[in-house]
Amino acid sequence: EAQLVESGGGLVQTGGSLRLSCVASGFTFDDYAIGWFRQAPGKEREGVSCIDGSDGDTYYADFVKGRFTISSDNAKNTVYLQMNSLKPDDTAVYYCAKGGRPKLGSSWYAEAWWDYWGQGTQVTVSS
Repeated sequence: EAQLVESGGGLVQTGGSLRLSCVASGFTFDDYAIGWFRQAPGKEREGVSCIDGSDGDTYYADFVKGRFTISSDNAKNTVYLQMNSLKPDDTAVYYCAKGGRPKLGSSWYAEAWWDYWGQGTQVTVSS
């Protein structure tokens, strides 16, 4: 069974940086898209970024473009989310997820495409 384990969250000041990691196991890593989502208190979970397994194409939510970068290391079965210029609005639990197929394209953020989820890592940005 697929498993995903996130790490790297923490407390950071406005303008700071964090790098989240998602280690995957139980499936052929580069056969599937991997994504990052987040959920802030009282809000619905939302897509942050995605990297396609088939060709490495990347996608970002508008609210993180230019600040966050997703990347993968296939040798380590790990996807990273480098988060720079963090804002208090970025405070949330961040989850990584496995896509149901290699390439999700422009509709990647729809939760119906994602079949396995990690337990999440808390990111808190202080003002």
